[in-house]
Amino acid sequence: METTISNLFERWLGTGIIATLVAIAVVVALAFLAYFAVRALGLPVIRRAAKHTTFRWDDVFADRTFQHRISLLIPAVVLYAGVSAVPGLGDFWVEAWRRVAGAGVVVIAAMVLGSLLAAVNTIYETFPVSKDRPIKGYLQVVQIFIYLFAAVLVVAVLANQSPWFFISGIGAATAVLLLIFKDTILSFIASIQLATNDMLRVGDWIEMPRFNADGDVIDIALHTVKVQNWDKTITTIPTYKLISESFKNWRGMTEAGGRRIKRAVNIDMSSVRFLTDDEVERFTRFVPLADYMEAKRQEIAEYNAANEPPEGMIGDPRRLTNIGTLRAYMVSYLKSLPGIAKDMTFIIRQLAPGPKGLPLEIYVFANDIRWPQYEALQADIFDHLLAMLPEFGLRPFQEPTGTDFRSLGGAEVS
Repeated sequence: METTISNLFERWLGTGIIATLVAIAVVVALAFLAYFAVRALGLPVIRRAAKHTTFRWDDVFADRTFQHRISLLIPAVVLYAGVSAVPGLGDFWVEAWRRVAGAGVVVIAAMVLGSLLAAVNTIYETFPVSKDRPIKGYLQVVQIFIYLFAAVLVVAVLANQSPWFFISGIGAATAVLLLIFKDTILSFIASIQLATNDMLRVGDWIEMPRFNADGDVIDIALHTVKVQNWDKTITTIPTYKLISESFKNWRGMTEAGGRRIKRAVNIDMSSVRFLTDDEVERFTRFVPLADYMEAKRQEIAEYNAANEPPEGMIGDPRRLTNIGTLRAYMVSYLKSLPGIAKDMTFIIRQLAPGPKGLPLEIYVFANDIRWPQYEALQADIFDHLLAMLPEFGLRPFQEPTGTDFRSLGGAEVS
């Protein structure tokens, strides 16, 4: 058929340079017509058909990048096949045209496959399973192999050699390739480990201080993991670093449904003392402490009776302290709050005393893990704790300020 078309050109235009140029223009025009025919007629039909089906995977063909690239493939094939119809071209130019057009077909075909894989990933991400098992990294590895093979084919076509001639030469350059693609290989292995061990998912909150990453994972690719920090900046972490170095994943907190409150108030140790009889009587009538005080009074009375010192000796009777009573009050208070998880770790404890006083630590879990609600609950708890300290005769520890020093010096404080 190509010979017939060539004969037609020769019959109409002769064999001169004019005939050759006109024939080239006709082939190029046919390539443009093929491009516009595919864009204007073929692709809209495919797009409408894909949108009217319930099957999601055919939406790949409605992807605009995929459609744009595949519309370039047909004109490239027309240019490759149309060279034989041009009369008057020498063998050198025919061969050169074929090689360049063939290389173009290979490049565009590789781009079509690459956009097809990207569209597949886009469709896959609409399924819930994509949160747990992302495939973007694997598809990028496939893309790399496609582009590598396409590069070999382009060189083979331009050099008019068998692709296997160049592929066999790659073996000798394995060490160089391993060095060039070191990060890719490490990232691919890391992607497999992350997916197999379920170490990371899109949407996880992670912390990786070395990279200043503290926020939600928004993308897991072959080479990089993107984290949107709480200040809305984006941190990019090499994928293999998540295997070679440690990071904290807060997913367990989300799945458990409880967010830890672990904070202490430092108590001035000079304010720690025994309760007076009047205070014992007052706290006994205090509803949050009534049961505790009654049980403690009975326990202490029985202990002191059993350990009464011999006549003439001074005993060491047990007595209630203000800080111990405060701890009991905080237990009762926190158990009454609906925002505290009662089925998780619940401790009100004293830490080791130090130069900054005696730390009284609250170690409980909020049952609402949302950040604003969690911070509001935590603030309410410590607002209340600080306000209650004077009721128990306790003072918080605070390092002296300029006002304190001026007061010591007798200066008037405004």
